[in-house]
Amino acid sequence: MGLFNNIPTDPPIEVFHLTELFNQDANPSKVNLGIGVYQDENGKTLTLPVVRSVEQQMAQDLTLTKTYLKGTGLDAFCTACLKLVLGEQSSAIVENRAASIQALSGTGALRIGLDFLYRNGFRTAYVSAPTWGNHNSILETVGFEIRKYRYWNKEKLNLDIDGLLADLEAAPEKSVILLHACAHNPTGCDPTHEQWIRISEVCKSRQLFPFFDMAYQGFSTGDLEQDAWALRYFAHEAKQELFVAQSFAKNFSMYSERIGHLVAVFDNRDVIPKFRTQMATIIRRNYSNPPAHGAYIVATVLNNPTLYGEWKNNVRAMYERIHTMRQLFYNKLKQLGTPGSWEHIIQQTGMFAYTGLNPRQCQVLIQQHHIYIMSDGRINVCAITPKNADEVAQKFYDVITTIGDDPKL
Repeated sequence: MGLFNNIPTDPPIEVFHLTELFNQDANPSKVNLGIGVYQDENGKTLTLPVVRSVEQQMAQDLTLTKTYLKGTGLDAFCTACLKLVLGEQSSAIVENRAASIQALSGTGALRIGLDFLYRNGFRTAYVSAPTWGNHNSILETVGFEIRKYRYWNKEKLNLDIDGLLADLEAAPEKSVILLHACAHNPTGCDPTHEQWIRISEVCKSRQLFPFFDMAYQGFSTGDLEQDAWALRYFAHEAKQELFVAQSFAKNFSMYSERIGHLVAVFDNRDVIPKFRTQMATIIRRNYSNPPAHGAYIVATVLNNPTLYGEWKNNVRAMYERIHTMRQLFYNKLKQLGTPGSWEHIIQQTGMFAYTGLNPRQCQVLIQQHHIYIMSDGRINVCAITPKNADEVAQKFYDVITTIGDDPKL
């Protein structure tokens, strides 16, 4: 008898399972609003022009080899990324209190950062309710006790700032607080600057450790600097120690390259060398060395003013398309007289909209209307196009006006 005959089957990962169902669907009017991948007006995920240009240069550069990078990553990449996150004039960089460690996109950066924190005595972590589904999985795997802080107000369809602050006030010292730097996933609802300041004050007074997840820099406002405002306030004005996990999957449209990094800001510069030794150990035990291809691309773009300007224009163009489709979808729902308030759709930012649909309505959209949507009602706004907007809005209207909530779901 085989040693593995009786192993259990894990449940499917919802967002990837949705894509599998979508790919198997032969209906010509099907739309996948689930997976968080940028799409153009034709529903295609294309390589950014600036990335393609750099890859062509790399193909002709005979000095590039396929040898190992060191475990903590490509120095030119890490140095440039640190400035992108904290700013060119960052006091933390000037005082050598900050470091960047290359990682396997944002997910890998979260994992190695949490491994470090757990190794150094942190045991409790808070996530927003709701949050990106993988946050809970990673925290559980590392060994953290997971708690939630209130975030989304289902009745008012906005941020529950009072509940959020109350939950952080009640958190034990040395709790890790996972925060979304911008374009919150899944709600698209971000704190205002004034609210961020209040969050910072509570974290500081309660000795909580902020860990920012920044997967969408540039997608919230179209401005890379503005989208980093919150974490820069924590690091510079509030003088707080923190981590930032950044992914370049979205804003460089390099999903398969698995390129990202972990930023650490400490109170004392003497911590940095010790931090680097621990990160090298953690990475060695996980995957030994990071991949080079994406790191070379990002480093080349960020360190060349002309290419950097071109990339910023690419990011701005993606933001503008998302923003335009968000407004278009809102307009279509309003024109149809769809019941309810839909202002939250245009008040939210980033790639996602948190529609407020219940699980039963989402289920009917998939099964009867071939609109593939997450069970929590989250949609990828850029999957909406001028060609499908009318049909998608009409199907939302049909479901909202005919399907109530099902208490069994």
